[in-house]
Amino acid sequence: MFDFQKVSRKKLIAGAVLVSIGVIIGVVISANFGWISLGQAKLEPISPKVTEHLEATEKAFVEISKRVVPAVVNISTTKTTKGVEGNPLNPFFQDPFFRRFFGDEFFRDHESPHESPRRHKEQALGSGVIVSEDGYIVTNNHVVSGADEIKVVLSDKREFTGKVVGADPKTDIAVIKIKAGDLPAVTWGDSDSLEVGEFVLAIGNPFGLNQTVTSGIISAKGRANVGIADYEDFIQTDAAINPGNSGGALVNIRGELIGINTAIFSRSGGYMGIGFAVPSNMVKSVMDSLVKVGKVTRGWLGVYIQDITPELAKQFKLTTNQGALVSDVMDGSPAEKAGFERGDVVIQYNGKEIENTGHFRNMVAQTAVGKVVEIKVSREGHEKVLKVTIGELPADGTKEGRSEEEDAVGIFKGVSVQNITPEYRDRLDIPDKVKGVIISAIDSDSPAQEYGLKAGDVIMEINKKQTKNTKDFNKAVGEIKKGEGALILVYREGMTLFITISP
Repeated sequence: MFDFQKVSRKKLIAGAVLVSIGVIIGVVISANFGWISLGQAKLEPISPKVTEHLEATEKAFVEISKRVVPAVVNISTTKTTKGVEGNPLNPFFQDPFFRRFFGDEFFRDHESPHESPRRHKEQALGSGVIVSEDGYIVTNNHVVSGADEIKVVLSDKREFTGKVVGADPKTDIAVIKIKAGDLPAVTWGDSDSLEVGEFVLAIGNPFGLNQTVTSGIISAKGRANVGIADYEDFIQTDAAINPGNSGGALVNIRGELIGINTAIFSRSGGYMGIGFAVPSNMVKSVMDSLVKVGKVTRGWLGVYIQDITPELAKQFKLTTNQGALVSDVMDGSPAEKAGFERGDVVIQYNGKEIENTGHFRNMVAQTAVGKVVEIKVSREGHEKVLKVTIGELPADGTKEGRSEEEDAVGIFKGVSVQNITPEYRDRLDIPDKVKGVIISAIDSDSPAQEYGLKAGDVIMEINKKQTKNTKDFNKAVGEIKKGEGALILVYREGMTLFITISP
């Protein structure tokens, strides 16, 4: 017969022994390693060195905030506008965002002549940065543009009436002045020395919440073609920027002003991790002009330029796509007097490397009129330094920017050209100095059209050989070997540009 009690006692004794051994092992491990006690895990303490670094960073942010926040002000504006009664689109008519986006002309076109106009006041909020103890404040042009009244509220709650000293829509920067003294002013920083990855703080008044501080890093530099202003060289940051932050300060870890917060990229209208600030060096240059002469004077070189594509780099024997290609030189310009030639590639300006056309254009614009600068160019594979006396950008806004018929063959297949007649010159306003053949027609499936040529273009050169007439054109086309591309110099709508066509 099976003895159940006897067997149970043995099992109990064995179990007790095993538990005892487990406890002993746990105690031994705990004593030796200090992180296990009776089979339960215990968090390892944070290293004092790590805590020390975190505390130092935290203290730095606190000190920066204490130093800079008093210099950031709240700006509220009032603007009187005209609206209409009874229009179904009327609610949108009153929203300044929609007016800025669509333009006042759009709204005038949609107003009924039978609707009576009415005047009302619009209010907007923004930020500004005190940059001098005697009351000069930098902000965005779109914050104060068209305002009838400007109210400035300091961090200590004092209120002042602001007066616009000057504004520059081309950079979206404005300077206002308040009657006060001994104000807390920020220290200017050097935005040219910034590096991607540096810590930054954004300070402003998002949604009317005064003196809000957010942190992040510099995500990118030299952002252009954003569509916010004519002269763009934005600092991109992931520090939270929201409506109301416009005109606020972007500062580095030394508390220096390195940018004026201007815009955000957003599909929702709120923060999405991409904000843009105008670099402090550009802001300071604009401010100095506005305060000293009441307008912005910009440097002018007098060349048409375009970015370097991989195809152009190959044609001009360049090792990189950096630089700015000169597609034309204006008559009587500083560039012509200094010896610039079409086809030069600007690689260095006053000792600084040129990244692209936007970078080059901004550097020229920020140069003082009358200053002599050295510009390094690559010409026919050789580097050359030219000394230029910078002129003033003309008031018309000239930019550094931008009847026998023959059928062509090869990569020009589908392109019909003819000599320029007096009628063509008059109709298309082609200057007398422009020599070449005009594209009278181009097939939709032509390789040339695919690469950018179009009817009305004047082909001045093919592979750097002049094409003054159809005979020159046919000869140049005939010299293009099978499988080879071509570098084309084209005159179009007042400017010349290079176009590359691949086989």
